[in-house]
Amino acid sequence: MDDNRDTDDDRFLTWFLELTLISMRLCGVLGSLLHYMLPRKRPGEGAVVEGESETTNNNNSQNNVPLASSPIKKQRTTESANNNNGVTIGNNSSNHSSSSVVFEPSIMAPGDANHDIDEDLHSRQLAVYGRETMRRLFASNILVSGMQGLGAEIAKNLVLAGVKSVTLHDEGVVELWDLSSNFVFTESDVGKNRALASVQKLQELNNAVVISTLTTPLTKEQLSNFQTVVFTDIILQKAIEFNEYCHNHQPPIAFIKAEVRGLFGSVFCDFGPEFTVYDVDGEEPHTGIIASISNDNPALVACVDDERLEFQDGDLVVFSEVHGMTELNDGKPRKIKSARPYSFTLEEDTTNFGTYVKGGIVTQVKQPKVLNFKPLREALKDPGDFLLSDFSKFDRPPLLHLAFQALDKFVSELGRFPVAGSEEDAQKLISIAANINDSLGDGKLEDINPKLLRHFAFGSRAVLNPMAAMFGGIVGQEAVKACSGKFHPLFQFFYFDSVESLPSEPIDASDFKPLNSRYDAQISVFGSKLQKKMEDSKVFIVGSGALGCEFLKNIALMGVSCGSQGKLTVTDDDVIEKSNLSRQFLFRDWNIGQAKSTVAASAAAAINPRLNIEALQNRVGPETENIFDDNFWENLTVVVNALDNVNARLYVDQRCLYFQRPLLESGTLGAKCNTQMVIPHLTENYGASRDPPEKQAPMCTVHSFPHNIDHCLTWARSEFEGLLEKTPAEVNAYLSNPVEYSASMKSAGDAQARDNLERVLECLDREKCETFQDCITWARLKFEDYFVNRVKQLIYTFPEDAATSTGAPFWSAPKRFPHPLQFSTADPSQLHFIMAASILRAETFGIPVPDWFKNPKMLAEAVDKVIVPEFQPKKDVKIVTDEKATSLSTASFDDAAVIDDLVGNLEKCRSSLPAGFRMKPIQFEKDDDTNYHMDLIAGLANMRARNYSIPEVDKLKAKFIAGRIIPAIATSTAMATGLVCLELYKVLDGGHKLEDYRNTFANLALPLFSIAEPVPPKVIKHQDMSWTVWDRWILKGNPTLRELLQWLKDKGLNAYSISYGSCLLFNSMFPRHRERLDKKVADLAREVAKAELPPYRGHLDVVVACEDDEDNDIDIPQISIHFR
Repeated sequence: MDDNRDTDDDRFLTWFLELTLISMRLCGVLGSLLHYMLPRKRPGEGAVVEGESETTNNNNSQNNVPLASSPIKKQRTTESANNNNGVTIGNNSSNHSSSSVVFEPSIMAPGDANHDIDEDLHSRQLAVYGRETMRRLFASNILVSGMQGLGAEIAKNLVLAGVKSVTLHDEGVVELWDLSSNFVFTESDVGKNRALASVQKLQELNNAVVISTLTTPLTKEQLSNFQTVVFTDIILQKAIEFNEYCHNHQPPIAFIKAEVRGLFGSVFCDFGPEFTVYDVDGEEPHTGIIASISNDNPALVACVDDERLEFQDGDLVVFSEVHGMTELNDGKPRKIKSARPYSFTLEEDTTNFGTYVKGGIVTQVKQPKVLNFKPLREALKDPGDFLLSDFSKFDRPPLLHLAFQALDKFVSELGRFPVAGSEEDAQKLISIAANINDSLGDGKLEDINPKLLRHFAFGSRAVLNPMAAMFGGIVGQEAVKACSGKFHPLFQFFYFDSVESLPSEPIDASDFKPLNSRYDAQISVFGSKLQKKMEDSKVFIVGSGALGCEFLKNIALMGVSCGSQGKLTVTDDDVIEKSNLSRQFLFRDWNIGQAKSTVAASAAAAINPRLNIEALQNRVGPETENIFDDNFWENLTVVVNALDNVNARLYVDQRCLYFQRPLLESGTLGAKCNTQMVIPHLTENYGASRDPPEKQAPMCTVHSFPHNIDHCLTWARSEFEGLLEKTPAEVNAYLSNPVEYSASMKSAGDAQARDNLERVLECLDREKCETFQDCITWARLKFEDYFVNRVKQLIYTFPEDAATSTGAPFWSAPKRFPHPLQFSTADPSQLHFIMAASILRAETFGIPVPDWFKNPKMLAEAVDKVIVPEFQPKKDVKIVTDEKATSLSTASFDDAAVIDDLVGNLEKCRSSLPAGFRMKPIQFEKDDDTNYHMDLIAGLANMRARNYSIPEVDKLKAKFIAGRIIPAIATSTAMATGLVCLELYKVLDGGHKLEDYRNTFANLALPLFSIAEPVPPKVIKHQDMSWTVWDRWILKGNPTLRELLQWLKDKGLNAYSISYGSCLLFNSMFPRHRERLDKKVADLAREVAKAELPPYRGHLDVVVACEDDEDNDIDIPQISIHFR
């Protein structure tokens, strides 16, 4: 994640000055400087037509009433006669006011005055980029030239990212051929200009982005209107000409050339002679908590072993909060070496520094990096190091570098692409490649691989959807880097091929012939036989969120499940939220609240009306096995996971393992993505390897000794849920059935029951609220309790000079000594905390909130009325310090007596309540910025951070951590699904070997691509038999237990234990179990395990523990007993 602290003040000022110069150049007037430096409405809220000047009203302020609540509204199309047949679309709202309105200052959460970014819409993207990068994107104008499949994918990702404007350029018209790869075209668009036909559907993705078109040949001068230009269909000579103009322009214009030709793709980037990367990887700066620093040259710095250090030799770091050796607190970056897991050496002489006493934080300083790009003409001759993706193809990039140049020459000479299946054209291309290779001198390749070039020639005219999706993600991300300086650019060439996706059997030339269908481009690569298999396949997509939307689009364009025998089933039990719209591109703002799967299925069917799709709203799990029954799984061709949690993935994995169905797995995290192919009998399954569990902070650390903001936010969310959800729910449980509730608490008789009753009584008696002033009183006293009294008690119990039982200082790293806060209504953050807490408390009691609550003066007056009692620390308070403790509740001998008293007091309280009184529990919802949930959590966390001198965070950063938001962007999602669909070709073909499949891990931020063969499953051998996790032994005929044991005996296996689920059906050590030998296994499951075997189940599965004749345990496959 990234936030405003990612860059220091100098770098921030430098960037603003650079942006100012660019702004002045683009606008041509000095007055535009104000436009770029003042907070303003999102770009795109006025349409810009070529030939007119942009009119901007700078009277916006954070207190203005917003003109509209949604970034996506009805479109307005403006055509200009002097726009070279171009079109510009945007939300054309007026921003002029005819009267002056005076607003009272409102109470705002600290750090929330950034209304130029719609945080509800872009929250997941903000978690990846941060505000500064988003603002740079919002000011960026990008040209995308070539609106076939690749251009459409790139434009889609940039529009979703929220750049200022995207201009679409294409001189050609839509052909039926284009429908294999472009999701915005329909058959009714055939014959229309590609750019014009693309505008409306791309505009629907984000109406805050101005989308324009150019439909006539480009001139170099037009490129100066953009910060970044992307070409997807351009001859090499023209690309060199445009690139030289961009490279030499002041300031340079970032130039990207990308191509997708069948199963081959290329990218070239040139961001200018000196391009500054402000953040090379997007990761948070690493930190460490200091344990000691030596007075040496060089100095040795040791850190606490709470967490491993992530520093590397050569890193620059800064120190803070060091006691004793205060010379290090000067903020000066210092270089480190000899970095180890818990220590490093500092390249500094500390001999004459003060002696280290205690404390200290060391933080990595991220350095900008300057890259010197070469122009295309020069880079073609001297490409440098290619970015490698597949280590089994380390010699492939130089060959593809040659192949793409040969293809360009072929097209230039003949005016067309090679014909699929034409050996003559393939030989012509191979000959051109050989001639170019012969001219390379020392750079000549030993082998130009004619077989590979033949495949390249056959498919060169086709733009395949999976390739367009994959490269659309890569190139979209490169364009974002060019506009923002965020993440390391691709430097400079990237080549990729997936020739393994071709059918395993040779394709006859006649099979490539076009059928005058929308799949002709795909048929020109794979042949019509595989196309038929794809159309008749039965596919199950689990999830229709970001990954699911991309998969549905890809599958619709590929023609999967579009035949008379085919069927696509998609299920998702979630509904659409606003935050989904920035990457789940099949949804629009008018779909908010609707079922994801239904909307996504309708959108996919609109892309390809032949798609046979059924949308369900069921979670896939044990509770829905009556819906997704044996027959359902057995009829599937392949399963595609588009899930966002591990448990669901593991369940689907087990189902695919059991029914021996291929599973295509993928996931994303910010700019990272991974794909895993789970192929029956060829690869290991998804659950065969697990990530280590996340490290959890000890309970005592979170509750009493936090040392980072994560601890504070974990505590804050726990308190939020306890105060506003669990306690009101507990109150309602009591009020709904007082007798039964009281009896259950008495029966439990433990510390937890006592705590529950105390919280219910406190809520209905001492802390009961009847007016909004009561809620303010409650909030003010909570502040005093949390941030004053508890801290006073803690430092009374453990003074600053306290020692442990071993004599070591108690308050040693990583513990931080706290200080109580002094409440003041003059502190906006403290007053905002009171406001949020009061509003939410009122909501739980059903108390209306008065209109004056946002007026700081009136709220302060109401808070000042609260009488805060003096606090006196107690001597015998026990504070948990054991890091292994799992509960803060302490049991006592008189719990039962206390519970009896509490029940009696509760009964008295209940009699005074209004009839039918119930509280309203509040469930935490992070994505609604108007509900005050995150205001309260951020307030709780920041006040606690202030207690412990921990740096505070703004509400957005608090939302990321407390809301456990998974960072997500459209580019990595698109890339992951493109890679998976390249594997889908192999699965549906059905004849590929393990070495043909690929798993991928990629990080678009670096960029890094790691593509490798999947891991085969573990093989278990016994006598002359062998099996893997994919094997399942089937025993038909409704056997008895004796028959099952004999069946295993015949295999040389002695079964000593048989279980169904968690119930033991047989164990050889129990004599009474021998009475069960002649009973049917299915009957035993019903009688002993109380199994319900519904009519749709024809078998049950038992787990058998076996040993061989030498008493060695043997792991055998699961056994399916067929009883019907």
